[in-house]
Amino acid sequence: MPLSTLADAPVFARDGFTFRPLAVPSRGSSELAVWALEIAPGSASEVHSMDREEVFVVVSGKVSATIADQEISAASGDAVIVPAHHTLRIRNACATTPATLTAVTSAGMRATVGDATFPPPWAR
Repeated sequence: MPLSTLADAPVFARDGFTFRPLAVPSRGSSELAVWALEIAPGSASEVHSMDREEVFVVVSGKVSATIADQEISAASGDAVIVPAHHTLRIRNACATTPATLTAVTSAGMRATVGDATFPPPWAR
């Protein structure tokens, strides 16, 4: 499966976040997991961690994130690098404009939110 289009990607929505898997095992990738992510204005994720490194490339807009105890801000063209097992809370830094990102990690990644550990459905 050499082409995976955004138009054909399934859509997963959660609390102001919209995930569209591009290259994940269910769409033909065996080693990497890549998805498009849109964060609605003012939305923020739950505090969570992943068992693999994850990289977010900001396509448009601005995001803020807390990685472990470090606060960062990122704008279009910047990459947010989250080491494995570090806590993350990412949020749209703009109250009026969505932020779009591309997320990249390893296939098989598992997330932990509170006491629950699971493979996110958009990464499968």
